[in-house]
Formats: sequence, structure tokens, C-alpha cells
Amino acid sequence: MRSTQTDIERVAADARRAVEDAIWAPSVHNTQPWRFGVAGTRITLRADPDRRLGVADPRGREMLISCGAALYTLRVALRSLGHDPVVHLLPDPDRPQLLADVDLRPGEPADEAVEREHAQVRRRHSHRGGFLAAPESGVLTGLRHAAEREGARLVQAVDVHVKGALAALTDAAEHVQRRTPAYATEIARWAPAPGTSRKDGVQQDAYPRRTPLTAPHFPARDFARGRGWGVEAAEDDTALTGLVVLLVSKGDTPADWVKSGQALQRVLLRAAAHDLSAAYHTQALQVPDLREFIRAQFCGDAYPQLLLRLGVANGEKLTSVRRPVEEVLTEEPS
Repeated sequence: MRSTQTDIERVAADARRAVEDAIWAPSVHNTQPWRFGVAGTRITLRADPDRRLGVADPRGREMLISCGAALYTLRVALRSLGHDPVVHLLPDPDRPQLLADVDLRPGEPADEAVEREHAQVRRRHSHRGGFLAAPESGVLTGLRHAAEREGARLVQAVDVHVKGALAALTDAAEHVQRRTPAYATEIARWAPAPGTSRKDGVQQDAYPRRTPLTAPHFPARDFARGRGWGVEAAEDDTALTGLVVLLVSKGDTPADWVKSGQALQRVLLRAAAHDLSAAYHTQALQVPDLREFIRAQFCGDAYPQLLLRLGVANGEKLTSVRRPVEEVLTEEPS
């Protein structure tokens, strides 16, 4: 059956709506390193290398993890609109920035599970501080299953010595990075001063002015750079570490990075449905020697892609911004 003009217009409108959701995926320092294209019933996802962290992420690993999170969000949004997204990952070796072609096929109306997952897309927020409570027992099983569905695994740091070691490695990496001029310049680029009109980066309403100490303590990024910016935390803010997990993958190729990003977002959306938030600690994984040490000591034959803490955040609503969809979406010839 030939598509009518109405069908074409509906697909185009649905594609735009899905991209509007996809851009709410998490990305390292809120760099939003993605670009989307729409051509007929196909949506393309490309990495935007101009938004890669050249100092902290020279290989583009975290850039592709971020794009993978956007890809999973796109899939969820399309399913909520009654489409069956068929993903072709890294379809052209000669165009490494082309991360995915997503073909829209007719699907079933969204069921309750899809609707519930889609409802978390804009509820999910990153957290930068301690937690009021750790996840309830049993929740981790579902989060592990979510990661495995996307080809990754969650490895929990149960032993107190393992958690202490990961915290110490994070602290050491943060200490080194803060004293590296090129890194400090990069942080300054992506953590703008108050009053900015930018719609990217980690802005002052996205992090607390003072980060409560946890035991063991996982240091947060110094986005304020000692200037006193940030949201004033509640006086009774309880500082629990929460659940400490590593997101790991079997391989360490660009395809594995994109898959890890999809796994991350699937985990985060499931966590959000349980009123859980995630705090990211990527410092040690940005230092090659420390990442290799973590892999060898704590990950077996897998590769660490992200270090997370999960828990129930306080009632503070830290905010985030996104670029308008017009800046990341291009209409392409069919």
C-alpha cells in the first residue's frame, strides 16, 4: 500500500516528537554531542565531534555513550507513538560519526510498560550529592536485567573495601584533573557562569553549592571552580553513598560504547520509575591507567564504562537545559 501525504506528514511529526524526547538523554557535562536527521521513515543519529571533550575524552568514548543514551530514548519515544524502531548500528564504516540508522516500521499501540518507561524520560535527572536512602533490596535485579537487555552488565561494589578503593581512585583522579590547566579550561567551557543564555553545559542550577560528605566519599566535579555557585542544599540533607555500581561491557569498541549508552539509559529510566536518581563519577575512567586498574581488579574480563551511585535524592529540584530541537535536527532528502 502506497503511503498517503497524510501518512508521510504523520511520520515526520512523530519523528520530530521522538527527537524532542531523545535530546533529554544524559550526556557527559551536558555536552549534548548528537545530531539527528530525518528522511522519510528513517532517522539518523550522528555524533557531533565539535562537542567531544578533547582533554577528558580524546577517544570519544563518553561522547558515544552519551549518543547511545539518546538512541535508547529515541527508541522508547518511537514505541510510545506506535512505531517499531529497527536500529542499524554503525551502518557505514567509512562514516564513523554515523552511529545509527533507525527505520520506522508499523508497530503496536503502546502498552502500559512502554508508557511507564516513556513517562520517565523527562522525570529522570542526574544527581550530584549524597542520598536520603539506598535503593530497596530487589530493585537491583531489575536494573541488572535492564542493562543485560542492551548488551552490558551492572557490577555492584558490595565489599566495603571495594567501595573504598573506587572512592579513593575517583578522588585521586579528581585531584589530578583539577590541577591540569587544559582540563580546567575544558571544565570552564562546559560549566558557564551564572546568567548565561546557553542551553547546554552544566549550569549553576544543576549542582549543589556544597556537596555533602559521604562514607566513603565520592567527590563531585568542581563545576563552580571555587566561586560559590550552585544551589544551596537543605540543612538536613542526609548524605548516604547509595548503591555503587559499575556499568561494564564485554568489548571496548565504538559499538560497545553506543550499546553501553543504551544500557545506561534503560537502567536510568527503570531507576526513575522507582524514584531513584544516579550520580556519575567518571573521573577515574578518564585516566587510562586508572581505568585499566579498575578493569583488572574489579571487572573480570569486562571493560568499565561508567561508575554510578544510585539512591533516593532529596526533594531539591536541580535543573538542566537542552538546546532547541531545531539545533540538532535536520530534514534530509528521502
